[in-house]
Amino acid sequence: MRALLTAGALSLAFTLFLTPLFIRLFTRLGWGQFIRDDGPKSHHVKRGTPTMGGIIFILGTLFGYFVATLLVSDERPTASGLLVLLMMVGLGVVGFVDDFLKTRKKQSLGLGGWAKVAGQVIIAGVFALLAIQFPNDRGVTPADTKISFIRDLPLDFMVFGTVVGVILYVIWICLLAVGSSNGVNVTDGLDGLAGGASILAIGSFVIIGFWQFNQSCASIGLNPDDRYRCYDVRDPLDIAIVATAIVGGLIGFLWWNTNPARIYMGDTGSLALGGALAALAIVSRTELLLILIGGLFVIETGSVIVQRAYFKLTHGKRIFLMSPIHHHFELKGWAEVTIVVRFWIIGGLLVAAGVGAFYFEWLQS
Repeated sequence: MRALLTAGALSLAFTLFLTPLFIRLFTRLGWGQFIRDDGPKSHHVKRGTPTMGGIIFILGTLFGYFVATLLVSDERPTASGLLVLLMMVGLGVVGFVDDFLKTRKKQSLGLGGWAKVAGQVIIAGVFALLAIQFPNDRGVTPADTKISFIRDLPLDFMVFGTVVGVILYVIWICLLAVGSSNGVNVTDGLDGLAGGASILAIGSFVIIGFWQFNQSCASIGLNPDDRYRCYDVRDPLDIAIVATAIVGGLIGFLWWNTNPARIYMGDTGSLALGGALAALAIVSRTELLLILIGGLFVIETGSVIVQRAYFKLTHGKRIFLMSPIHHHFELKGWAEVTIVVRFWIIGGLLVAAGVGAFYFEWLQS
C-alpha cells in the first residue's frame, strides 16, 4: 500500500511542478504544435503551443514507479510492471519520432500511416513475446495465450499448435496495442480530453489490480483451478502500482494541459497512454473488458471509421460535420470546454460500467 501511494504522489509532484520548466525548454527547442488547415478555425490560435508533453508524464511515471518500488517500499519491480512500462515507453518513442518530424518539417504530418503502424507492431510484438516468459513460482506468466474478458476464457490460441498459436497470439496482442494507442491518439484533439479520459480508464486498473491482489489465488491459498473464486494474475499489486504512477503523472500534467492548454501531449503521449492501457488489460487478464473501460476511445475511433466508410460508399457525403466526433460538436457550436467535460462524463460512465462488470462477476461467483 505504501508503494502504491508513493508512486502516485511522486509522479504527480514531478509533472505538476516540473512541467513549466519543460514548457520553456520545448519552446526554446522550437517543438511547437502544428494545426490542420481544414480543422476548426478556433484551433488556429493553438499553433506554436509546445507539444511532445508526453515526455513529461512518461518520465514522471518512471520516477514515481522506480522510487516507490526500489527505495521506499519492500516491493520490487516485477515482470508485469516492467512490461507495462516497456509498452508505454516503446510506443512513446514511436510517437516522439512522429512529433519530431512534424516540428522539423513544419507541418501537421510526421511519420506516414503505415510507418507509424509498423513501429507500433514492432513494440507490441516484442511485448507479446516477452509477456509469455518469466513464470513465477506457480508457473504463471505476465500474459497468457488465452483471450481474456474478466479472467482467461477457454479460447486458447494454442489449440492450433505451438507455432501457429504463438503467431496468432502475437497478432492478437498487436491488434489490441495498435487499436488502443490509435484510439487515444484520435481522441487527443481538444485541450485535456485524452488526458482526462485516460486518467479515468487507467485509474480503473488501480482498482482492478488491487482487488486481484486481495483476492489472489496465491494469497488466499486457493487452487487456480477454482477459477471463479480467486484471480491467478502474476503481479496484481505491481499492476496497481504502475497504474497509479501513470495516473499521478497524468493528473499533474492535466493541470497545464487543460483549456487553454500551455502544452500538448502530442503523439508521444497519446501513443504511450494507449499502449499502457492495452498492456494493463493484457497483464491483468481483462483484454475484452477494455472495450468498456476504453469505451470513449472506441466511440472516437468508430466515428472516424464510420465517416470514412460512409464517405466512400456515398461518393462524398458525410455523417458528421467532421471526424473524430468531438470536432463535429465543435463545428455545431459547442464550446470546447463543454465538449471535453461531457466526453469525460461519458468516458467515466463507461469506465464505471467496466469496473462494475468486473465486480459483478465476482459477486456472481
